[in-house]
Amino acid sequence: MAHLLLVEDDELLRDGLCAQLMHAGHTVHAAGDGAQAQDVIAFTRLDGVVLDLGLPPVQGLAMDGIVVLRWIRRRLPHLPVLVLTARDDIDDRVAGLNAGADDYLTKPFDMAELLARLAAMLRRSRMPAFGGSLQTDAPRAHRLRLDPQLPMGWLGEDVMELTHREWSLLGLLLKQLGQVVGREEVLAVWQTQAPEGVASGAGGGGASGAGAGSNALEVYVHRLRRKLQGSGLNIRNVRGLGYLLELQAP
Repeated sequence: MAHLLLVEDDELLRDGLCAQLMHAGHTVHAAGDGAQAQDVIAFTRLDGVVLDLGLPPVQGLAMDGIVVLRWIRRRLPHLPVLVLTARDDIDDRVAGLNAGADDYLTKPFDMAELLARLAAMLRRSRMPAFGGSLQTDAPRAHRLRLDPQLPMGWLGEDVMELTHREWSLLGLLLKQLGQVVGREEVLAVWQTQAPEGVASGAGGGGASGAGAGSNALEVYVHRLRRKLQGSGLNIRNVRGLGYLLELQAP
């Protein structure tokens, strides 16, 4: 389903929510304070965050949910965040929403409502108007977004012109940012699509469709490398294994 981060300082509640979210099919990372949350967000691809506002200080420094939420918004503007809190005053709810929360649920709450609100938030986040469904967790790469159903992409506000195969290849790489995607995995996806010609100038002969195999794959990788220039992302060939989408050094 989704890769989620649950940030909650109450250990019993945190363990219970983790169990319920995993039972609903989600992969869940847990954090007990703001510093742990920042560590997870910095190194993990996430689809959403469930964030408690009443977090404790860290080493004497204020690190409540509002502080963490503002940090998330500076780093990942499109990452969906559902706020959980015992603060039910209207001013507290307004403060959370103004800080960047996508939704707000007060304690105590019903688990069915939490799951429903979470599902709705994740659905909205996958729509292009809300930032696209595929995005990275890196500060220089979140500008790259792909439409979940159509061969369309964006680098910031600039539209990327993508063929179906470029779109499906980039989608696989983006979903597994920092991990190797095997050639066979790409070719298996391509076999479900209609044949698509490959320009001869990029790799010789007008190869097409499923019959082009690895030679065509090299052509599409070369095309995407050029289209990703300036995005902070690069496609690296991992010899004998496949391809890896990685962040370039600043």
